[in-house]
Amino acid sequence: MATDLGAIEAQLNQAFPGAVIDRDGDWLVIEASRLPTVAQYLRDEMGYDWLTHLSASDYPDRFEVVYNLYSSRPDQQGPGIPFKVRVPDKANPHVPSLTSIWKSADFQEREVWDMFGIRFDGHPNLKRILLWEGFAGHPLRKDWHEPYYEQEHKPFPSRWPHAQQPKPRSAEERVRWRANVQYPQGFDPDQWKPVPEIDVLPAAKIDLNGLETDQVYVNIGPQHPSTHGVLRMIVGLNGETVTSIYPVLGHLHRNHEKIGERNLWTGIIPYTDRLDYVCPMYNNFGYVVAVERLMGQEVPERAEYLRVIMGELTRVINHLLAIGFQFNELGAMFTPMIYAFTEREHVLDLFEEASGARMMVNYYRFGGVARDVSDDWLKRCRKVVDRLDRKIDEFDTMLSDNEIFIARARGVGAMSWQEMVNYGVTGPVLRSAGLKYDIRKVEPYSIYDTFDFEVPTFETGDIYDRYRQRMAEARESVKILRQALDRIPARGPIQAGKKPWNPKVPAGELYSRVEHPKGELGFYLVSDGGTNPYRYHVRSPSFVNLGALEAMSVGHLFADAIVILGSIDITLGEVDR
Repeated sequence: MATDLGAIEAQLNQAFPGAVIDRDGDWLVIEASRLPTVAQYLRDEMGYDWLTHLSASDYPDRFEVVYNLYSSRPDQQGPGIPFKVRVPDKANPHVPSLTSIWKSADFQEREVWDMFGIRFDGHPNLKRILLWEGFAGHPLRKDWHEPYYEQEHKPFPSRWPHAQQPKPRSAEERVRWRANVQYPQGFDPDQWKPVPEIDVLPAAKIDLNGLETDQVYVNIGPQHPSTHGVLRMIVGLNGETVTSIYPVLGHLHRNHEKIGERNLWTGIIPYTDRLDYVCPMYNNFGYVVAVERLMGQEVPERAEYLRVIMGELTRVINHLLAIGFQFNELGAMFTPMIYAFTEREHVLDLFEEASGARMMVNYYRFGGVARDVSDDWLKRCRKVVDRLDRKIDEFDTMLSDNEIFIARARGVGAMSWQEMVNYGVTGPVLRSAGLKYDIRKVEPYSIYDTFDFEVPTFETGDIYDRYRQRMAEARESVKILRQALDRIPARGPIQAGKKPWNPKVPAGELYSRVEHPKGELGFYLVSDGGTNPYRYHVRSPSFVNLGALEAMSVGHLFADAIVILGSIDITLGEVDR
């Protein structure tokens, strides 16, 4: 059931006359100076305590900063409140920060500052987060052009439909040597000095068991097997106890969203494979559902079942791999991880036959899927599902009562679900702390509302409960897979109408989310009615969940911080985009 924005608008205007200045489609427009007051009222008085998404758009006459609020209350779970503020001063854009209300605003406001140059007044650490301090410009502004820039949108006329003869010339061939490098105005390489990444380290001494000594900072990564990719952490230590963690992100950043805004709507689908490359099928799923909502596109029944089958196979494999990596970091070198990879190979065999690729699947399409599967594929899929069911029990038998694991995991990294909500944490990590919240249930998409499955939860949110949560969720996915394989129509279309290679998406704006294996995967889209997105933003569960790492780790041992990071289950392709 959709949120009654009219009633919310009336209540806000009664509490704060003039605070809601406009209604832009399905978005409330809040007067910028009233933003913190209205946001606190929405949280404390109206129960919308969960800021999961914050981003921005650049228009010719203004910036807009957009927010999506949801509620953790059982009677209000479901569609939330979308609202925005308009920033007409593009030369010096400022918006009040919401970090004092929601800690989830921290990383997301820094990303908006980094990409758009919008300052958030009151933010405690407004620094770039995906690029480096000293980078020239803000890349998601419409007037920022990259090296090799050709034009705003694909397809580029130099290549299609009438490519330059005798052969298409690549952008690299059309520029002179060194013309692919952009220097800021007035830049002098001989005078350049790097901007410090962090503030000067404190000079004050600390007391360590009666010994006056210096605070110690240790770099972990970015080239380190325990950081799940090219992540760097600057860890403050008092002895072996963690006093702070400062994640340094962006080593894998490639401006995925700028690439998306250059591409055709359909051309973005294979790029989503490269976000969380452990879960490419579900990345496809989340994106096509968002665009279909803008288009008002229906999906044939057989295609819906194929989508769910591919998505839930992905969820099982993600959780088994997360557990395998977790034990690798605990010192059970390779064996549990290789067990997990063995099961993944059976699933990737199915993916390869269905899509043509094992990882970069490019399988989902607007209105359906790219290719059908055979009856034999469905029979083998059932065998793989039966095998996964047995292997989940095998993992449970081998790992759950391991004394070393229990000693290292129980009570470590624990956080209440209320604090996780304030940090914007979603997915298995949140549910392991006790909040029964799954987007497949509270805001169903595809045909998930037709399946019988439970939303398991645990109590403490520590490393051990996160492990148990993923095991329980993998079992529920097996239940969904068996129902889907039993009920999938024997024949039928897999695409609504013709496959549109270059659809025009009706003008509109929305934020759409799905229950990705790692949490809430959201897509904020703006269409101007053309064949390319005007604005394309990915709300990454790995990126937002990582914001809670320091709070989970402070007070624990240095060795525990590595395991806590692993228990969040991040993929750097999705963090950095």
